[in-house]
Amino acid sequence: MKFACVVCIFALYILFLIMLLHVHPENPQPRHITRITECLLDGGVIIYPTDTIYGLGCDIFHHKAIERICRIKHIEPQKAQLSFICHNLGDLSKYTKPISTPLYRILKRHLPGAYTFILPASREVPKILKSKKNTIGIRVPDNLIARTIVQELQHPILSASLPGEMVEEYTDPDLMYENFKNLVDIVVDGGIGGMIPSTVVDCTKDEYEVIRTGAGIFELE
Repeated sequence: MKFACVVCIFALYILFLIMLLHVHPENPQPRHITRITECLLDGGVIIYPTDTIYGLGCDIFHHKAIERICRIKHIEPQKAQLSFICHNLGDLSKYTKPISTPLYRILKRHLPGAYTFILPASREVPKILKSKKNTIGIRVPDNLIARTIVQELQHPILSASLPGEMVEEYTDPDLMYENFKNLVDIVVDGGIGGMIPSTVVDCTKDEYEVIRTGAGIFELE
């Protein structure tokens, strides 16, 4: 009986290690990144750090994983207006329609950074992620963990804010683990997260419009 209890405790400890991965923010461990990307490719849902607040994420090509995130947030996929994380500006040519040179220069000046840019979506973007206006929110965060995951995965991951009313609920990885361990597959602990979301800029209009003021200071010049 004593041996069985020890085995049970050890199994729970291993489960905790699998669920809560401590990833170095400046030198992400390759074995952890591989485990995270394998989880995403299998349709898993993760919580991961960005340069602003922690986010809920999944592979953008896993429809059911996106629906899981929408259930966690209690929103309908068609009304969610979800965005995703890219590794760098090179992804724009695949997931957005051609943009002007001046707009590209603006994006290059602000990214990586604490911004979400609303851009015309290309056909490569899954329909569930497009808004009614056929647009998509694009992020390239200044966070090595998030961008290393995307680089390893070789395509973007979903970016959705965590539900929570208290600051600790979306900044403290240990508390996130306690709150979401039955809802997500991995909590990526990259340290205490930020409290302010990204600045959202709509670039689909003639005059670019800041529709949410957040951590990034948007300047045209």
